[in-house]
Amino acid sequence: MYTGFLHMKRLKIVADNRIPFLRGVLEPYAEVVYLPGAEISPADVADADVLFTRTRTRCNAALLEGSRVRLIATATIGYDHIDTAWCEAHGIRWVNAPGCNSSSVQQYITAVLVTLAKEQRRTLRETTLGVIGVGHVGSKVARAGAALGMNVMLNDPPRADREGPDAFTPLDELLAQSDIVTCHTPLTREAPYPTYHLASDSFFERMKAGADFLNSSRGAVTESAALKRAAQTGLSGFVLDVWEGEPAIDPVLLEKAFVGTPHIAGYSSDGKANGTAACIHEWSRFFGQDVLADWYPATIPPPPCPVTFAVDCRGRTPEEVFYEAVTHTYPVREDSCRLKQSPATFEEQRGNYWIRREFGCYTLRLHGASADVANGLRDLGFIIAE
Repeated sequence: MYTGFLHMKRLKIVADNRIPFLRGVLEPYAEVVYLPGAEISPADVADADVLFTRTRTRCNAALLEGSRVRLIATATIGYDHIDTAWCEAHGIRWVNAPGCNSSSVQQYITAVLVTLAKEQRRTLRETTLGVIGVGHVGSKVARAGAALGMNVMLNDPPRADREGPDAFTPLDELLAQSDIVTCHTPLTREAPYPTYHLASDSFFERMKAGADFLNSSRGAVTESAALKRAAQTGLSGFVLDVWEGEPAIDPVLLEKAFVGTPHIAGYSSDGKANGTAACIHEWSRFFGQDVLADWYPATIPPPPCPVTFAVDCRGRTPEEVFYEAVTHTYPVREDSCRLKQSPATFEEQRGNYWIRREFGCYTLRLHGASADVANGLRDLGFIIAE
C-alpha cells in the first residue's frame, strides 16, 4: 500500500479516454484527466500520480522520467507497451489485467473456426486445432476447440518446463499435424523462448500443407514478410487481428486475409468491463481505499441482437448448428469487411467498437439437437434453455 498522500483529493490520474465505464467512478476521490492514449505526453504525466492505460501509451523513460507517477494500471492482458524493468527500477508499480478479455478472444476464435468450417467445408471432428501459448486465453481457446469436437494440440514450452511435457506437444509436431494453428503468446524477445517473429519462414515451412494460420496475440509474433510468402505457397488461409506496425497495417496482408480485424478480438463489452475493474481494484489496493475494492459496472449495455434465440437442429450438421449459434452473437466477417473497406480508420474502428457480448449473455433454445451439440454449445458458455 502506498501511503505518501494523506488526502485522496490531491491525487491526479491520467487515463486513456477510450477506457470504457471509467468516467465518473474515480472523480470523487481524485482529479482525473482523460486523453487519447497515443497522445499522452511527459507534460501530461509530470504531476500525475497514476496512469491508466491501454496499449497505445508507451510507458517508458521518455514518458515518465521526472514524473511523480507511482502506479501504472493497464486495462489489457498485454503489457509490452510498458518498460517494466525501467518502471521497477524507478519505484513505479505496474499491473496488467491478466485474463480480463480471455472469454472475448475465445468468442472471436470460435467465430473464426466455425466460419472456416462453413466456407472451407471442414468437418470439425476431423480437424486438428494447434494452440500455441496456453495461458488465460489459449486455455479457453483450447476448451472451445474441444467443445466444437475438434482434436486439440497444445504447445507451451514454459508451462511444459514447469509442469512436465505430458499435456503438451513439441512445436514441430504441432505444426506438422494441425489443420489450424492459432497463436496466443505474449510478445517476448528474451531467451529461452522468444516469441518475436515466432511465425517466420521456418515456422510456415513446417506447417501442414493447406493449413490455416491465426494470430490474435501480438502483431510482431508474426513476421509479415514471411506470412506473405507462405500465403503464396502452402497456407490455405490466414486470420489476423494483430499486425506489425499497427495502426499502419500492411495492405497486402489485409487484402489476402480470410479475416482481418483491427485488434478487437478482446473487445467484448464484458472484457472491457473486466479490464477497467482490474485497474480500479488495483488503485483501491495501492492507496488503501476499500470503497472501490469490489467495483464493477452496474450495467453493461445489451447487444444489438436478441439475447434469447432458437436454433432448429433437425436435419442439420453440427457445423451448421454451431455456425448459426456462434455467429448470431458475433458475425466476425462483418468486422473484417469494415476494416477491408476502410483500413485508414483502424483506430476509429477500435475506439468506437460496437457492443459485443460474450456467449454467457445468451440463452439458446435448441430443437432436435444431439446431446453432443447441446453439450458443446453449453461448454462454449451458452445458457441452454431446458
